[in-house]
Amino acid sequence: MADLTDEIAASAAQCVVEEGLEYGPAKRRALKMLGLPPRTPLPNNDQVEAQVHEYIAVFCADTQAAELLALRQHALMWMKRLHDFRPYLGGAVWHGTATRLSDIYLQLFCDDEKSCEIELINQGVDFEARTVNGLHGDPVEALSIHSYCKELGEEIGVHLLINEYDDVRGALKLDSQGRSPRGDALAVQRLIDA
Repeated sequence: MADLTDEIAASAAQCVVEEGLEYGPAKRRALKMLGLPPRTPLPNNDQVEAQVHEYIAVFCADTQAAELLALRQHALMWMKRLHDFRPYLGGAVWHGTATRLSDIYLQLFCDDEKSCEIELINQGVDFEARTVNGLHGDPVEALSIHSYCKELGEEIGVHLLINEYDDVRGALKLDSQGRSPRGDALAVQRLIDA
């Protein structure tokens, strides 16, 4: 069974890197690619992430570092633009597994979810609003932007997930590997400088 789980994780990692999928959809796609039934036990996210690191090391070692740097710089630009909403970067761009196909995910924390929409309108930014599951599984508003990244020469998806102001405390709990699941602008700047 462990061999099958590893095979699913490896296929999912390929989908993450080559298609920019998030882990959940990548695992489901891997099942289809391998011709496995939908109820097949899936690898956990740590297993998929380990395979993503391995895939990047083998197939993207010459390009991934520069792409990751460009995405982190682009994320930091948005974090500065939205400073009043206490932005935190998460996902592949934060964890270092992003490629040019990865989207940027920012968690924002504010008292009024509409205030972020108003700020984007005031800045002349087009966005699409939808509802997604938030940090604690509760529905939150997500504002999705197509943002041109000059360093990569293409549009990048930037997703702003609007959380209640006080939810920031739970957002910083360490993950299963003892890492912070997201970081503020200062932490992102340290990653860029490193």
